[in-house]
Amino acid sequence: MADPKGFLKVTRVEEDERPVDERVRDWRELVVHASAEDVRSQASRCMDCGIPFCHQGCPLGNLIPEWNDLVYRGKIDDAVRRLHATNNFPEVTGRVCPAPCEASCVLNIREEPVTIKTVERSIADHAFAAAMADGGKLKPQPAARRTGKRVAVVGSGPAGLAASQQLARAGHDVTLFERDDRIGGLLRYGIPDFKMEKGIIDARIEQMRAEGVTFRPGVAVGSDVRGDELRGDFDAVILTIGSRTPRDLPVPGRALRGVHFAMDFLVQQNRRLAGDTVPDEVAILATGKHVVVIGGGDTGSDCVGTSFRQGARSVTQLELMPKPALVRTPTNPWPEWPLILRTSSSQEEGAERDWAVSTRSFREEGGRVVSLEAARVKLEGGKITAVPGTDLSLPCDLALLAMGFTGPERGGIVEQLGLALDGRGNVRTDATGATSVPGVFAAGDASRGQSLVVWAIADGRRVAAGVDAWLRSAPLARAANA
Repeated sequence: MADPKGFLKVTRVEEDERPVDERVRDWRELVVHASAEDVRSQASRCMDCGIPFCHQGCPLGNLIPEWNDLVYRGKIDDAVRRLHATNNFPEVTGRVCPAPCEASCVLNIREEPVTIKTVERSIADHAFAAAMADGGKLKPQPAARRTGKRVAVVGSGPAGLAASQQLARAGHDVTLFERDDRIGGLLRYGIPDFKMEKGIIDARIEQMRAEGVTFRPGVAVGSDVRGDELRGDFDAVILTIGSRTPRDLPVPGRALRGVHFAMDFLVQQNRRLAGDTVPDEVAILATGKHVVVIGGGDTGSDCVGTSFRQGARSVTQLELMPKPALVRTPTNPWPEWPLILRTSSSQEEGAERDWAVSTRSFREEGGRVVSLEAARVKLEGGKITAVPGTDLSLPCDLALLAMGFTGPERGGIVEQLGLALDGRGNVRTDATGATSVPGVFAAGDASRGQSLVVWAIADGRRVAAGVDAWLRSAPLARAANA
């Protein structure tokens, strides 16, 4: 273990963030990375518990006590190997994961968990820095021999990337299809640069290309390539198409100019930063506007930070549910994920936040939204009801709908393949990721529903193992399931 008395001698210290008045002027990552000695000191707090609850909290089963100990002992290269043993993209999770591992840390009983996320990202960044110093690229890990089996992966988000890399390293010939012009899916176009700059995605793509993955961006499977073509050309197909159907808000004024889905707003800004030009007639910009973000989750928070950087006049974030408790309630004990009030870095930049508010309509002038009309609500017996006499009106030049997603897009490839859906509208799969159609698998949000990047990576790895086992089974056994 790390220092047996480390958790007694060292207090939890989180990484600093750049001052608000500085970081809102640019799009660079906002975290000020801790020094190697500070990271080592924080890693020393890991107690190597007899039952490491952090493993239970981490969907990937990261070997957290092991690499904490290695960092503390200065064996950073060994820590890199242990980290990559369970996680294809720790440089991503070390930046955007909400750290359920920390919530499950035994030290979180007294609300001072080990700074696992900081240690993870520091290890991953060390690996990147070492690779850049030694040839300028991440070292590929190609398979010793090829199987000759061909796998199509549809969708290049975290689940698709993880599945593709695992299968390529297992010796299969993988082709990754992406309808956008660049590879990365949610990582590329959904997450703002101030949370994760995109160079790390490009480095991973180059590594995967050297490992044998063929990338086909700009190909819309379902229209450019149909489902029957994929099944005919490949031995297995994996759908990692995400949960891309946004939850809408069917209230009067929804069709007004200035009312948009959150992802349309975020994607445009990421495209600008990638060097693309967004035509004025379709541009969604917060500059000089009163912005109202409807939805209190991560996507809504990303809209808040993006709005401030675009120069919004004001930003208000509304949440339908009541304001969470400041501390755990008796019905939400450790090591469960704490259902408490959280404030993101974007919200710290000056957003007004309000809870238990239901949007009733948007008011217009000249076809554009100018205000949001709402009322307060209460949660009783599992039902949300309006509170009489609590109507309110907010100035609103730009409304961003960030209320989550309802599942994968129903038409296209899902319909062409005739895939069965579960009760929530997600692609139905078994424990290996197999769908109702033999040889077709699904992973990530497409089968799980809207979730975290870390769950998508874990799902990609799990389903890749299922596909690999299926491809390596006897031909007669595969045919029996066809």
